[in-house]
This record gives sequence, structure tokens and C-alpha cells, in this order.
Amino acid sequence: MDQPDAPKSPSVPTPASGAEPGGASAPAANAPAAKAPAAKPEAKPAAAKPEPKAPPPPPGPPDPPPPADTPRPAFIAAFEAAFPGVGQLSYWVGDWTVIVPADRLVEIGQWLRDTPDAAFDYCSDLTAVDWPTRAGERFDLVYCLYSVPNRQRVRIKARVADGQAVASVTGLWPAANWLEREVFDMFGVRFTGHPDLRRILMPDEWQGHPQRKDYPLEGPGELLLEDPQEWLKLRNAPGEAGFE
Repeated sequence: MDQPDAPKSPSVPTPASGAEPGGASAPAANAPAAKAPAAKPEAKPAAAKPEPKAPPPPPGPPDPPPPADTPRPAFIAAFEAAFPGVGQLSYWVGDWTVIVPADRLVEIGQWLRDTPDAAFDYCSDLTAVDWPTRAGERFDLVYCLYSVPNRQRVRIKARVADGQAVASVTGLWPAANWLEREVFDMFGVRFTGHPDLRRILMPDEWQGHPQRKDYPLEGPGELLLEDPQEWLKLRNAPGEAGFE
């Protein structure tokens, strides 16, 4: 009886020359070496954008003229007839402004007070605006007048140079007394004929005028104290504190 054939063992492939036991083929001796990836150039930081520059300060207010179709109040028409070519009219959001020469303030103020169509018997406010970039007439003096009988308002404006004295209107409107003192204290504008022109907010010995636009933000000199009592103590003892 024939014997069954013995099972054949599976053939194992012979590894190729240079093969590693793990099954991975070793690189051929003459094979070119793999190139390392090229280094990417470092990204340059983006240049910082220059900050936008602030626009230059305006040389003065626009003072727009009244539109041609704006009806003029009776006191404006009377003023133009009494002072032809003297004042410059401006109209803005319902308010009339008359820009007049500083040397005629008292004359025009008396007319505005005594003329029945005007009758501006009350000076409700008086202030100043500093325009340091405007050549010549640096300050605008602004007088806000009100007529009690006619219930109307007007603004009188006069342009004044630095160091130029202006006539006081306290003889026309007594309420201007302290207001002129405040303008003198804050801006340095002097008023001739004022009954008591002296500082009203700052100490008498204070240097400079704080509402001028070129006034240092930290105050005059190097003495920076938040407590006014400490300032007074040093002021009263100049030899001890070295205060000048």
C-alpha cells in the first residue's frame, strides 16, 4: 500500500542581499543620500504702521456768516444801520454773534443796552478762548448778553492780542465784575477801569494763567503737590522748603 506523501514545508523567500532581519531593505551603497528639507526663511515681523498724526490745531473759530435767507431780528437790522461796516455777523444753531473791534466794546455795549429794539440789560456770561496759533489777535473775548424785556440773546465777540488791555464793561453790566476777574486770572487779559482787578480763583502769587493752551499741564515750576494745604505750608516757609 502506498504511503501518503509528506506535507511540504512552505518555502521561505530568501532575503535579498543587504536586507535587514526586520524585513526592511537596507539602502544600496551607491544610492544617493536623501536631501534634508530646506529651512524656511524666518518670517520678518510686520513693520508697525505709523500712528496717524493729529490734525494741526485750527487758527481760529469758523464764525459762519448767516445764510442769505435767514430773517434778521430787529436789533440786528438796527445795529447794522447804526454801525455800518463795523461788526461781522455770524449765525450758528440759532444764535447770533456780532464780532466787533475791541476798542469799541463799551460804545457798542452801551448801544445794545440802551436801544429799545435790543435792550440787552443783563450780561449772563463773559469768557475768553485762547487761539495761540492765530497770528496777532490771540484771544477771543466773548460776552453773552440777554434782554429781559425782549427775551432775546446775542453774543458779542472781540479779538484781543496777548498783552492788550481792554476797557471794562462793569459800568454797563455790574455782573461783569467777577467775570472779568476770572478772565484776567485764567487768561491774563487785563481790563482797564475795573474797580478791583485781581485774581479770583488762584492764589495771588500764582505763576501764569491756567486756561491758556500753552500752560504746562503739571502746573508752574517743579512743585507738584495734590494737597493745596501742603502747597500753602511750603509757600509760607520758603527758606525751609526751598520754594522760589
